Amino acid sequence: MASSSCRPVGITWEYDRVELIADGIVHALGVSLGLVGAIAIVILTANSIRAADTLSVVIYTIGLLTMLGFSAAYNLLILRRFDHSAIYVMIAGTYTPFIVQMKIGLVSVGLLISVWLVAIVGITLKLLLPGRLDRLAVVLYLLLGWSGAVFYEPVAAALPSLSLWLLAAGGILYSTGVIFQVWKKLRFQNAIWHGLVLVAACCHYSAVLACVVFARA
Repeated sequence: MASSSCRPVGITWEYDRVELIADGIVHALGVSLGLVGAIAIVILTANSIRAADTLSVVIYTIGLLTMLGFSAAYNLLILRRFDHSAIYVMIAGTYTPFIVQMKIGLVSVGLLISVWLVAIVGITLKLLLPGRLDRLAVVLYLLLGWSGAVFYEPVAAALPSLSLWLLAAGGILYSTGVIFQVWKKLRFQNAIWHGLVLVAACCHYSAVLACVVFARA
C-alpha cells in the first residue's frame, strides 16, 4: 500500500506507489492525445458541408475530453463521482456523430434521445448516490455502449465498413477493460484498465474520422 505521505488525508489508496505512477503516465498520455486529437478533428470537420457534422463532432470531443479529464482528476485528485459520471457523457457523445450520419427518422432520433436520456439518468445516479450502485453502473455502461447493436442494420447502412470495424474493436476493448476494472486484487489493474480505455478511445476516434471526415473528403 502507498505510504500516508503520498495520499490525501482521509483517503485510502488501493494501489502502491509504482502502480500510481504507471496509472498517472497512462492518464497524462490520454489527456495529451485527447487534446491534440480534439483540436485536429474539429479543424478537419469545420470544412464539412453539413453543419450537423461539425456540431456532432464537437459534442463527441467534449464527451471524450470530459471522460479523459475527469478520469485523470479522479485518479490524481480524487473526484470519483465526476469521473464515473463522465463515462456516460463520453458514451453518449461518441454515439452522436454516428447517429447524425443516419437518415433522419424515428430510429435515428429515437436512438439519439434514448442514449442521452440513459446517460443523464446514469450521471444523476452517480452524482447523487456516489459509490452505492457501482455494479449497476457497470451494467449500465455496457448496455449503453452496446445499445447501438440493436439497430445494426440502419447503423451499418449509414456508416463505412471501416468505422463499423473500429467501433466494434473499441467496444470489445472497453468491455474487456471492465474485467480488469473489477479485478481489484490484480497488480496494475487500474493502469491496465485505463490503458485499454485509451486504446478503445483511439479506435472510436479513428472511426469518427473515417465516418465524418475521410468519407466526405
